[in-house]
Amino acid sequence: RNMETSQTHSSKSMSKDLSELMKEATKEVHEQAENTPFMANFQKGQVSLHEFKLVTASLYFIYSALEEEIERNKDNPVYAPVYFPAELHRKAALEKDLEYFYGRNWREEIPCPEATQKYVERLHYVGKNHPELLVAHAYTRYLGDLSGGQVLKKIAQKALQLPSTGEGLAFFTFDGVSNATKFKQLYRSRMNALEMDHTTKKRVLEEAKKAFLVPSSQVFEALQELVSKGRENGHPVQPKAELRTRNLNKSHEHGPAPGKESERTNTRHTDTMLTSSLVRWILALSFLATTVAVGLFAM
Repeated sequence: RNMETSQTHSSKSMSKDLSELMKEATKEVHEQAENTPFMANFQKGQVSLHEFKLVTASLYFIYSALEEEIERNKDNPVYAPVYFPAELHRKAALEKDLEYFYGRNWREEIPCPEATQKYVERLHYVGKNHPELLVAHAYTRYLGDLSGGQVLKKIAQKALQLPSTGEGLAFFTFDGVSNATKFKQLYRSRMNALEMDHTTKKRVLEEAKKAFLVPSSQVFEALQELVSKGRENGHPVQPKAELRTRNLNKSHEHGPAPGKESERTNTRHTDTMLTSSLVRWILALSFLATTVAVGLFAM
């Protein structure tokens, strides 16, 4: 009887519109991201230009892959109804932003961390092998950017003192969408009209969670990579810079050990570089999750 009740509940749940199910399935991770220290700091305008450039570079690789797979499946009935290239696609906008930040040779300048590459590989895998799951990535990213991205645009413009004419912020500007609220309604209605059985809906919902969590997982992967590099060089990375500073101050109180000052200086320099790099990547990669979290929460 319990099994029958569970199956009935599951059947009723899957009878809901896909957009509603998507929002419910990802509600918990949205709330987690909204409550991160990064989100609080960003809302206060505490973001550097370097961090923002790293974010823009990662977004370029992600949207290039996403839109390549969308083009591959634009006539496929599992995606065609939500094909809105003129309204939503971000690759061209990101190219403008990267040229503004890095100059004409931006393609040779921008970094693509391994974690971002894994996200890109997932997008290509889905597009080629399971195109019915592509809508999960498109919905999660595009509607998130269209919603919450507008809030983040104003914050970034003020914090980074970017031109009021919009240079460096093309990613957040959707010229093809005159009314965001009406367009989101249209997009959701088209998405809800996609023909899916219960099993496929479940897979799409799981993919939506992955689409949201991948940027967050990059933080931990980048952290592990930096920690490993630190260990290889013989300089363990300490997670809290203030603790290291405090210990160094204590050492100075007792005076440097004979012949060790140069070694200590090199160690401090290496640790500082690693910690700074770690902080930059954590802030930058968290931004990817934040744009989605704010956006979908506002939909």
